[in-house]
Amino acid sequence: MFALLRRIGERLRPRPEPLDDARWQAAVAACALLQPLNPDQAARLRGLSARFLAEKTFFALGGAELDDQRRLLIAAQACLPVLELDYDLLRGWRQVLVYPGEFRMRREHHDEETGVVTEGEDSLIGEAWEGGPLVLSWADIEQDLAQPHEGFNVIIHEIAHKLDMRDGGSDGVPPLPPSLPRREWKQVFQQAYDAFCAAVDADEETLIDPYAAESPDEFFACLTEAWFSNPALVAKAMPAVAGLLQRLFRPSAATTGN
Repeated sequence: MFALLRRIGERLRPRPEPLDDARWQAAVAACALLQPLNPDQAARLRGLSARFLAEKTFFALGGAELDDQRRLLIAAQACLPVLELDYDLLRGWRQVLVYPGEFRMRREHHDEETGVVTEGEDSLIGEAWEGGPLVLSWADIEQDLAQPHEGFNVIIHEIAHKLDMRDGGSDGVPPLPPSLPRREWKQVFQQAYDAFCAAVDADEETLIDPYAAESPDEFFACLTEAWFSNPALVAKAMPAVAGLLQRLFRPSAATTGN
């Protein structure tokens, strides 16, 4: 029964329009993270990107400009983390919202110790909600394209949050392959997170963005974007974590070049 429902679902999905060579090559030329891919990886990422474009609905907000090539650049980078995993990890949400730059969102903060709830607005460059849209700042995407190996990538950061949410909640533990035990992941990441938070609290200079100390889910997202942008940086800062990320994402743009 489940196999039948799956086949029916496959037929009902939007059929991806093939990406022509000129359009794909222009995206590769604009995004250094795609350039180290071998031919097989590039072909698979090209197919995943076409599927992403077919299944997601893009909205340009606040005066943002969003043409077909910009959509493709977003799609390709969004699919990069799942290149060696399962594209279905990107299902369950449909919208990609793009602002021209930083955007403001209202948040509620609940203090667990006092029970006090406060409201306020935050300036953000990216946001991801479970079952909700992926929200991005184009200005920051452009900066990542211009400086691809600085350890930052707002698209991959927010996709990491999407992966983290797949197995319930945001706790820094994404769905893991059978070869990567959850217990091992949690132990290594917790030790690295505790040491990193201690370094940040002590005002020590860190190779990884100090924002990673905000919470376990931000730690995972920051390490993931750094891994795809500059894996050598992660290996130098946290070799044990780099080993887990290598086993999770397997050979990718992060490990074939840079």
